[in-house]
Amino acid sequence: MLNNKTILITGGTGSFGRSFAIRLLKEHNPKKIIIYSRDEYKQFILRKELENIFPEKAHMLRFFIGDVRDKERLYRAFEGVDYVIHAAAMKQVPTCEYNPFEAIKTNIYGAKNVIDAAIDKKVKKVVALSTDKAVNPINLYGGTKLVSDKLFISANSYSGEEGTIFSLVRYGNVAGSRGSVIPFLKSIIDKGDKKLPITDERMTRFWITLDEGIDLVLKALKESRGGETFISKIPSFKVVDLAKAMLGSCELQYIGIREGEKLHEVMITKDDSRNTYEFDKHFIIYPSFDWWDFDTRFIAGGKLIKEGFEYNSGTNSEWLGVEELKEKLNNIKV
Repeated sequence: MLNNKTILITGGTGSFGRSFAIRLLKEHNPKKIIIYSRDEYKQFILRKELENIFPEKAHMLRFFIGDVRDKERLYRAFEGVDYVIHAAAMKQVPTCEYNPFEAIKTNIYGAKNVIDAAIDKKVKKVVALSTDKAVNPINLYGGTKLVSDKLFISANSYSGEEGTIFSLVRYGNVAGSRGSVIPFLKSIIDKGDKKLPITDERMTRFWITLDEGIDLVLKALKESRGGETFISKIPSFKVVDLAKAMLGSCELQYIGIREGEKLHEVMITKDDSRNTYEFDKHFIIYPSFDWWDFDTRFIAGGKLIKEGFEYNSGTNSEWLGVEELKEKLNNIKV
């Protein structure tokens, strides 16, 4: 479905955008891939990397300097675009706490601009990246992403039956991604320090790789009919086990939970369970709106989960121990 199509990625120079562009060029033959982002230097670096890996497909690449806050620029960039992956966001929790109005402008107003541009420029589908922090949010970043998620789901009521289809994919921190726990601990280990700081011995997280995140986005692009939230079924791990897997002889130093941080990641709340269907490798949360038509938008093959179910990294049924984490870490580039 992506061959000879134009795909635009907002926040396209980030970890996801880079890997998604590589996957598109490796496995598909799109007409154009548009990288839309603010940083000209990051665009320069990514352009050189992609042209070096795929010299025969360099003509497919386009780089647009732009901000999702700039509605006029989005309208120009979305001209002739078939699919949009919305990955642009202010993501650092402390940065959002200290710069709340900037987070709102990017994560909320930016989402609205993407929605308006997609509908008016007749984009076929938009898949927006959500986060576990949007579920029962306790920090500003999570709060802005909750609003963003609601906007993208409700956008289907504005686009009409034949208009743009909007859906979400939700996952937590990607293993090895910039700013996550693995590169943080690795930087300490590389300095020769045997003492690793851990916020709380009870802390758990879901394990998802960048490739698995991309698989989920591709599934949403292929299957979405409007309003769905796609969530991968993935294993959990204890952060203390991750530290032991990275440095077996380490000493753990418990430093306390940071402001805005949770003990466990939650992807599906108990209240959402009433509208959640389980598939072999993923879940789908359907919206609860009068405009959402079950007969035309429902994706067959899933089973309604029990009411009261919560998809929580602390109560998950699948776990990675120290040895399994060691194997997983061998495939993570930091």
